[in-house]
Amino acid sequence: MTTQHSTPGTPIRVLLADDQPLLRMGFRLILEGEPDLEIAGEASTGAEAVRLAAELSPDVVLMDVRMPQGDGIEATRRITSSGSCSRIIILTTFDLDEYAFAGLQAGASAFLLKDVAPEDLVHAVRIVASGDAVVAPRVTQRLLETYVRSLPLAHAATSVPDRRLAELTPREREVLEAIAEGLSNAELAARFFLSEATIKTHVRRILTKLDLRDRVQAVVYAYENGIVVPGPAGTH
Repeated sequence: MTTQHSTPGTPIRVLLADDQPLLRMGFRLILEGEPDLEIAGEASTGAEAVRLAAELSPDVVLMDVRMPQGDGIEATRRITSSGSCSRIIILTTFDLDEYAFAGLQAGASAFLLKDVAPEDLVHAVRIVASGDAVVAPRVTQRLLETYVRSLPLAHAATSVPDRRLAELTPREREVLEAIAEGLSNAELAARFFLSEATIKTHVRRILTKLDLRDRVQAVVYAYENGIVVPGPAGTH
């Protein structure tokens, strides 16, 4: 499983997928202003996003959730299930959006609000491209907790655990639980009194054993399989 997509020294290539030309133009202007980022292409429909992702192999896809000819969720599912190495960031208009959660379930690595600050957009693209996306924004955890709380699977999973969980060592299970809290590698290292290199090895093994794309997918997995139980509603 690869976690680094762009070769050091080469720009991170981004595909913009949004049916609003003005939004695409705004994102292009922000991203092209950075020396390490470049726009690989633009799509205005879900179907076009899937086709261009296959043709261009971008490092990151900025994916609007609501587009004609296959919405962003279906496009995300098709891109991730194809074995593509492209990371996907879902774009949405409000934070507690069921579409954003569906996007994470479909294999997206992050989600951003469309009115994101330029510096936050650039930072998110770089982090996601590195394969080190951390579910640090508390809004992402709030999103997960809100929607996982309503999933029957979150409760049923404790009685019918995923067989792959048995492949994890006790320490890997502990690290997975901590990842689900949104901890970074440095925070994980401090908690477990380990080096960051050792933590990275644990994370890599967890992703491989559970067949997950990245850390964000590990968080979704942990919630869906009852490893992390959402707190009482209204506690965030």
